[in-house]
Amino acid sequence: MSSTRIAAAPISWGVCEVPGWGYQLTRERVLGEMAELGVFATELGPDGFLPEDPVACSELLASFGLSALGGFVTLVLHEPAADPLPEAKRALDRLVRTGAEVMVVAAVSGQEGYDQALELGPTGWATMLANLEKVAQLAKAAGVTMGLHPHVGTLVEGPEEVRQVLENSSVPLCLDTGHLLIGGTDPLELAAEVPRRIVHVHLKDVDSEMAASVRAGSSYTQAVAAGMYKPLGQGDVGIAGILASLEGAGYGGYYVMEQDTILGAEPPAGSGPVDDVRASLAFLRAALK
Repeated sequence: MSSTRIAAAPISWGVCEVPGWGYQLTRERVLGEMAELGVFATELGPDGFLPEDPVACSELLASFGLSALGGFVTLVLHEPAADPLPEAKRALDRLVRTGAEVMVVAAVSGQEGYDQALELGPTGWATMLANLEKVAQLAKAAGVTMGLHPHVGTLVEGPEEVRQVLENSSVPLCLDTGHLLIGGTDPLELAAEVPRRIVHVHLKDVDSEMAASVRAGSSYTQAVAAGMYKPLGQGDVGIAGILASLEGAGYGGYYVMEQDTILGAEPPAGSGPVDDVRASLAFLRAALK
């Protein structure tokens, strides 16, 4: 498999949209370390990390030998009185103008962070599913692939929510191996069951005991800070089997390496998150040969 299908994301360097998440590294350091590792594409990261102006954003990425792959977009989709389409259009416009191909959507509750999920009733579910279809159609019309991202602390987190989406919509999925496992879904089983619904992949590896603790109600943020995410191949997700299943089913999209991390301070140059990303890259390249 071509290495041009392997991408990175700023969250692996601790750059996150959640207020107070941790020490935020500069864009120059993050992009420079991506380039040093031989990565060719990246997701954009949270608002404010890269220049808002699409031309400036593309030029900055190009100066590091990178291109924009996609972006993670949080949308409130379940409230009947709230229209998510203007925000979706704004995000899509930026993606299109930076040359990005994928919009990864998380159905958030509207609260800050991912430590507390919200359970929906029938009206909330109907509204969310209808809005997801509208966003997916908007993206398709713009030439962008949209994938719903099951995510801890959002409205689509556990197996029941994932099943609701699969059975009651045609919306494609971003297969995030870590968030699915933490939420209680086996990502290998899901990849094998609905390969045609998977349009984008976030590869994460996690410690299963810590994941079980989060499922039981402990803080997701604290678990991330304590090292729940591991370099690919060093956790309990079974990344190699997932890769084999996806490739065998004809998946032709990107693999985005993501190991959510929280930094307490800036690590010395040449160390810190880059070491874990380097280890993940080595594992991924070997597994895909």
